[in-house]
Formats: sequence, C-alpha cells, structure tokens
Amino acid sequence: MTENNIRTVLISGGSVAGPALAFWLHHHGFAPTIVERAPELRDGGYAVDFRGEALDVLDRMGLLQQIEALDTQMGDAALVDADGRQYATLPAAMFAGDLEVLKGDLTRMLYEATRENVEYVFGDSIATLEQDEDGVLVTFERGAPRRFDLVVGADGLHSRTRALVFGPEEEFVRHLGIYTAIFNLDNYLGLQNTGRLYTAPGKAANIFTARANTEARAAFHFAAEGLEYDRRDPAAHKRIIAERFADEGWEVPRLLKEMDTAQEFFFDANAQVEMDTWSAGRVVLLGDAGYCAGPSSGRGTSQALIGAYLLAGELATCHGDHATAFAAYEQHMRPYVTEHQALGREGAQHFFLPAPSQEILDALVANATTTRTTPVRLHDYTTA
Repeated sequence: MTENNIRTVLISGGSVAGPALAFWLHHHGFAPTIVERAPELRDGGYAVDFRGEALDVLDRMGLLQQIEALDTQMGDAALVDADGRQYATLPAAMFAGDLEVLKGDLTRMLYEATRENVEYVFGDSIATLEQDEDGVLVTFERGAPRRFDLVVGADGLHSRTRALVFGPEEEFVRHLGIYTAIFNLDNYLGLQNTGRLYTAPGKAANIFTARANTEARAAFHFAAEGLEYDRRDPAAHKRIIAERFADEGWEVPRLLKEMDTAQEFFFDANAQVEMDTWSAGRVVLLGDAGYCAGPSSGRGTSQALIGAYLLAGELATCHGDHATAFAAYEQHMRPYVTEHQALGREGAQHFFLPAPSQEILDALVANATTTRTTPVRLHDYTTA
C-alpha cells in the first residue's frame, strides 16, 4: 500500500492496459481515473490471445476462470481457393494462444472488475499536459482542468499522451507493411468453432466464428506502405478495402457488402512502437502506446496485462517514488518487449504465404510450439 497518502493517477485509455493498471493501482491504495475518448465501452475487435505469464496475472486478479469461460474454443481453420475449395488446414496453434477471447469481452470484464473502485470518464481525452515538481496539470477536450500526481498513456498505437510528451508519432511508429480491417457480422456460413481463410498475392480475407457460433468476425488484410488517409473516417477506410478487394473471389463480394453495414468496424496499419525510454518526468507509457509489438506478434494483450501488473507493483514497492518505479518497470519489461517485437517483424514478413501446402503449415506449427520467449519475472506485488 502507499504510505501516508493516496496518489492520484490519470490513465488515458480504457481498453485493456488502462483498466488492468487501474485494477492493480486500486489494489495498492492509489486513486486511478481513466479517461476514454469513446463515448462508451468498445465492443468490436477480433479475438486476442493470452500467453505464458499473462495467465498468471489474470489468476492473481481473480479473473482467470471468468476469462476461461469466454474462450473462443476455436478449432482448426480451412484454407480455401477462389472457388471455395479447401486445399489445406490451418491448425489453431498458429493463430490462437494458450487462451483466446474476443477483445470486446475482455474489455467488458475488466470494466466490470474495476468500475466500482475506479473513476471512468467516457467521451473525453487529454488536450494538454503541464508537469511541475508536485504533479501534472491536465486539460481535457471537454472537461474542466484537473491535477494528478502521475499520468499514464495507455492509449494505444496512436497515443495522444505519447505525442504530447515525447514527440510526433512518426518518430516512434514503425510500419510493418500490412493494413487490416476487422468487423462483425452474422455467422451466415453456419461455421462451428472454426474459420475460413482466403489468400491472394499480398492479400488475405478470413471469417471466424464468435460467441458460441452466434456471431462471426471477418477481416481483410493487404500489403502496402505508408498510405495517407484520415484515421477517423471509417467511410474512407471501407473505400480503401473495397478498391483493394474488388476483383477477388470466394466470399469476398459478400464480405464487402457485410462490411458496409457492420456495427463495429476497425481499420489500421500493423505497426510497432520503438522508444528509448517509456517515461518522462511524471508521465509513463503502457502497452501499445510505448512498445506495441504489432498484431503479427500475437503478444500485444499479454504485454499489456504484464506491463500493468509490473508498473503498479513497482509504484507500490517504491511507495510512490515514480522515478525509481518507472526505471524498475522498464528494466523488467524491456527484454520481454524486445523479443516480442522481433517475433512481430518476423510474423509480418511471412504474413502473406502463397497458398502454402499442408506440409509447410505443419512445419510452421512445429517450429512455433518449440519457440518460446524468455519469461518475464513476475514479482509478488500482491501484498506490497
């Protein structure tokens, strides 16, 4: 617990890293506030994986059994050609971690686990940050200015916090050469705990079941470098996808129509964030905002949960001495992140396999199951 006082911490971002950090900060006696740009919880997104020590963190949060109950239980998927004929089977081990759930389900669970003890401010975002010896003066796009002892940027790849404190995005974000669109739709193919994947040169489209086969999630992926577009214009994003996939076969024409009316739609570049340090004064970055490994790593959610646990734990151990805590947090996380970012770059290089044979897929699975990253040491902060 903190000594003699409760320190106020503003967390920008209410997806995974932010609420996980708020959970542990409250546990250690801090007073966290989460500000989230979206007007309400985000329900969209694809499935996310948990691997290794991230499962230990969930267990220490008392959430592991609840998360396990939401496991997608995804089996192997079929690779199909333009006529829908299956030519290979994609083993689940290649796209699912030790545990896999929909990101929206995870976000909801973390919110329910924290909402009674954490202040949530939806529909707002940080406008400016001004640090001094005693804290940080924060102005907001809509709300009144407030002071906090610390500020944490857990606001993702395009972090506003990072831009305000460390510099423009182009100084830190490294494009992996892939763009992805994800959206929800009905399970019109009647799939049962499985999916279908179609590939073409530099392109891929897939559909997987969700929520006990009552729904589905589809995605389009294509190779490109440095496209210019408005990140907040979904209509423009859909036009980009429609143009790229206009002449493709299989279920692509139907998926493009479904995309137009999807209630939840996400589009972005696959990228990594590389920084020499994750903190400056009283501001620190967490998760994708500071060290995104890219979707092709399969480690983003695990990094967010582990980073949140370590950051809160070090702040408690150091009794709120943020400079010491931030340095220890980075020391513990940096080797883990470095390995995961290497995995992300390797995954991006092999993302668009040219109609791989079953033998190639089986060999890739065998290699993946024997390649384990160095574990991060999880100190026991639960009684700090």
